[in-house]
Amino acid sequence: MVLFVGINPGLRSAEIGHHFGRPGNRFWPALELSGFTPRRLDPREDGSLPSFGLGITNLAARPTRAASELSAAELREGAVALADLVRRWTPRLVAIVGVTAYRTAFARPGAGLGPQDETIGGRPVWVLPNPSGLNAHHQLPELARLFAEARAFAQTLP
Repeated sequence: MVLFVGINPGLRSAEIGHHFGRPGNRFWPALELSGFTPRRLDPREDGSLPSFGLGITNLAARPTRAASELSAAELREGAVALADLVRRWTPRLVAIVGVTAYRTAFARPGAGLGPQDETIGGRPVWVLPNPSGLNAHHQLPELARLFAEARAFAQTLP
């Protein structure tokens, strides 16, 4: 299983009770285009992710308009809880979706995208860009390529 770790629920996600629920979010298209799923899922289908060998969670539970509204302490608390979750579930790969949140939560200020030297809960980590429509640094084709790289890497892991 690849465990995707979002930063926190956006307001729309909290309203509908499903991950990456805002219409402009590119998480679901990136999953499809990268080959993690055979078709584009709707946020309301997030419960079907395990059937594709995927899981999903967040670093922080508090909904915000933008992830930047979270405190460093909230992200660090989420990192501790995530490590516990990963030790229990032992996913093949932990895919953090948001490099800035990863840097803060895990005290890795120089971390970049891609595979990390450190593990979480003893499992390998891959950092992906935040797919929010608010993140203009990475467009969908690049997101799909980066997600596909994470998928290929995960397939090499025991």
